[in-house]
Amino acid sequence: MKIVFLDSKTIGDDIDLSGFDKIGEVVKYSFSTVEEAKARTKDADVVVVNKVPINEATIGEAKNLKLVCVTATGTNNLDKDYLDKKNIQWRNVAGYSTESVAQHTFAMFFYLLEKLSYYDDYVKSEKYVNDVSFTHFAKVFNEVNGKTWGIIGLGNIGKRVADIAKSFGCKVIYYSTSGKHVDKDYERVDFETLLIQSDFVSVHAPLNEDTLGLMNFNAFKKMKNSAIFINVGRGPIVVEKDLVKALNEGEIQAAGLDVLDIEPMSEACPLRSIKDSTKLIITPHIAWASIEARERLMGIILNQIKEFYNL
Repeated sequence: MKIVFLDSKTIGDDIDLSGFDKIGEVVKYSFSTVEEAKARTKDADVVVVNKVPINEATIGEAKNLKLVCVTATGTNNLDKDYLDKKNIQWRNVAGYSTESVAQHTFAMFFYLLEKLSYYDDYVKSEKYVNDVSFTHFAKVFNEVNGKTWGIIGLGNIGKRVADIAKSFGCKVIYYSTSGKHVDKDYERVDFETLLIQSDFVSVHAPLNEDTLGLMNFNAFKKMKNSAIFINVGRGPIVVEKDLVKALNEGEIQAAGLDVLDIEPMSEACPLRSIKDSTKLIITPHIAWASIEARERLMGIILNQIKEFYNL
């Protein structure tokens, strides 16, 4: 069996993949273009992929291919009709990063809530050394207890964030982007109500026709001026130029993003204009990527291949 990793760099160099060597011949490529993927999958039995498109252009000449394993939950890169036509099965992985993403949600949230960028700079710029007071609170911050946390998308990650927010004393409400989700523990509200009532809003929804561009200027305008917004869902859920406008005009207090419309960040990304880290923090799509989550992910992928081949 030949197992081909088309973009192994997306997993990281610090993950032990030796288990795959025990079940077949393994070939790893850090990244692959469409043309490179076409050549590299010709004699593959299994393809392991994250972002590379899997369609006729990339696997059209793969005569032995039986299984495609996606090292993610999202499968937008798969042409499933073509895979069905060729009788090629596919697998993805859900639930592996719940703790990691929930943790990162609160890391960004508290960074913004407590103005940590400002206070860190205040100390490191020697201003605290020259202060006459033992304390300095030029930038006020609020307690989380008693506030309302609104969640867009109450899946596994959204539910975990809800539970943590509740433990801090928040009232948690949520909006179901599909309109179908019902949860016995938390109050479901419509989108407008969530925006108006919430002190903090976090996005954990998938990208689809219901969520594309959901967070536009009209949405931000309905939020409290003191609100903090977090997106660890999908980048295109947010209209980036509208978020910039909302931050610059004080429609919301601050935003934390781990996902962008285009990744890696485009030079044309409007968010680059905001340099104030008390208003905006952007991380390079790392919320999912704790070492434990990546190890868990690849362990699941390995087991999927073993189960497929009855190993």
